[in-house]
Amino acid sequence: MNRIALYHIETLLWIARLGTFNAAAERLNTTQPSISARVRELENHLGFSLFRREGRRMLLTVKGREFAAQCEALWAQLETVLLATEAFSTATGIVKIGCGEIVAVESLPAFLSEIKRLMPNVTLEVEIDLTIHLRHKLEAGAIDFAFLVGPIGSPALEAAPIGTVEMKWLMGRELASRLSRSVDGGEVPDLPVWCLSRPSHLYQVMAESLRQSNLKRPVINTCNHVRTLIDVVASSGGMAILPELLVRDRIARGEFVPVPEMVADPIAFFAVVRKGENEPIVLEMLKRARDLRLG
Repeated sequence: MNRIALYHIETLLWIARLGTFNAAAERLNTTQPSISARVRELENHLGFSLFRREGRRMLLTVKGREFAAQCEALWAQLETVLLATEAFSTATGIVKIGCGEIVAVESLPAFLSEIKRLMPNVTLEVEIDLTIHLRHKLEAGAIDFAFLVGPIGSPALEAAPIGTVEMKWLMGRELASRLSRSVDGGEVPDLPVWCLSRPSHLYQVMAESLRQSNLKRPVINTCNHVRTLIDVVASSGGMAILPELLVRDRIARGEFVPVPEMVADPIAFFAVVRKGENEPIVLEMLKRARDLRLG
């Protein structure tokens, strides 16, 4: 190799960020042997090793760390020059976006449409998952940008608030009617309780709400899909803690009825990137996301 090419530098930086050749290959849409070949070429040109293996991860050597830091600064400057705001229409690349289901239903389609109008040649890969999983992936560099439930509380991440969503304990109209008749008869039945799966932030909100209620150790049923929880409530399958903005019309029509004396704290949402993110495309997405308003 007579000289270093841009793809050598890009490969170095993504291995350093993600920790493995395989993850860098997936990120750069190439093969692991190709990544290995690029690293060998770069090391042969430089005359020193860039990485050392520790378990499954590839860690930068002392010289490799110094070289990567210099390249990181140069790469950020280069991308800024090549991708000025007015030039996003010609930008290319793959951006991985993570999103929780509530934002996905309420705001994600419009946000993605705006991004595609701004960056028609950028490929967007969207993953819907729980906040706890998405946060780990964002910190690890497996995704670039995410809409997460807060508080974020990670020094590795930068977050911008996009709104707060009210949570309501609700049951179906038919179940509420049956409950009313049972109360009149002097016997209050136990209501099945439903919530998002245990790793979710909503589960924690639900658990705190139950601790403050008069319910005696109810059996808690879980589901990892908000839309399914809404359908369970609609079919009088029990009561659930739900985002008010997703069922506002059903409440107005009387299809869903608030559970008496049950309250829940609202949850805040954030647009989140890694701290020190310097990819112009990702930073522009964060800028656009700041204009979103949930609730």
